[in-house]
Amino acid sequence: MRLPALPRWPLAHLPTPLEDARNLSAALDGPRILIKRDDLTGLALGGNKTRKLEYLIADAWEQGATVVITTGAVQSNHCRQTAAAARIAGMRCVLVLSSADADPPVQGNLLLDYLLGAEVHFVRDRSERMPAMERIAEELRRQGERPYIIPTGGSTPLGASAYVAAAFELAQQLIANSWEVSRVYVTSSMSGGTHAGLALGARLCGNPFTVVGIGIEADAAAIRDVVLPLANATAEFLEVDVRLGLNDLHIDDRYVGAGYGVPTEECLEAIKLAAQTEGLLLDPVYTGKTLAGLIDHIRRGEIGRDETVVFIHTGGAPALFAQADALVASLQR
Repeated sequence: MRLPALPRWPLAHLPTPLEDARNLSAALDGPRILIKRDDLTGLALGGNKTRKLEYLIADAWEQGATVVITTGAVQSNHCRQTAAAARIAGMRCVLVLSSADADPPVQGNLLLDYLLGAEVHFVRDRSERMPAMERIAEELRRQGERPYIIPTGGSTPLGASAYVAAAFELAQQLIANSWEVSRVYVTSSMSGGTHAGLALGARLCGNPFTVVGIGIEADAAAIRDVVLPLANATAEFLEVDVRLGLNDLHIDDRYVGAGYGVPTEECLEAIKLAAQTEGLLLDPVYTGKTLAGLIDHIRRGEIGRDETVVFIHTGGAPALFAQADALVASLQR
């Protein structure tokens, strides 16, 4: 397997902690819940994308890039971490952010993008992002720059390889603590890199746990159509003789609500519960909905009290400030 030989630019504080959330488990009268703290990767308030950026920034450097271009929603955690990673590597960063608001409030991740010196371009919706990046890259080439484009979420086979490595890291932590885990809960989205890497990594580790993706946008079929090909492209890239099938992907789309970035009541409840039991800050876009799914699985009896599960905390706390109104209303109820 090529994974150990892949160049990495050191950005993340690894391994991230695996913590026993005793208070949360007690509040739910449920199973043991372990929190994999990928919010503590350390780069510009941390998050899961830092793992991917170690590989992507190393690749950009090897290609002689002078500027990194990437994209996401206006409150993208990936874009914030990419802007920081580019600065550490001595590169400029250009961000293409989609926003329905032509002049979005400068708060949360967007504020940090500007603080990190990113050049920000806005487009109206997701479909305009890639064409805009390509136009900007071409203009930069004419100016003598060497641009390196990172797709949404860093979700390429190279980027997803980081979560293959994370699966091995988690498996080693479980062995060291003599913990047997039935399920690992993670956010699943239309970029798909984190879920794809974990699912492939679990297979390569001998399937010590089932990876359960909680959808935060679209539906399970649409997400699966992204995650499965990416997982198998990552396997090919890593030169491993393994391919995943439909039965290897577990995606629950019951917690999406009105759509991407729109917190549900269950999401807000999960955010409040995590904060008030474990001092854990989740976000209203990704991790809040993911924990809401885990909580509902416990309450429905889908997870036994004698089981142990892992929740992957992928970060995203800056988005709390962009959703302050919804959070305040939830706290007042």
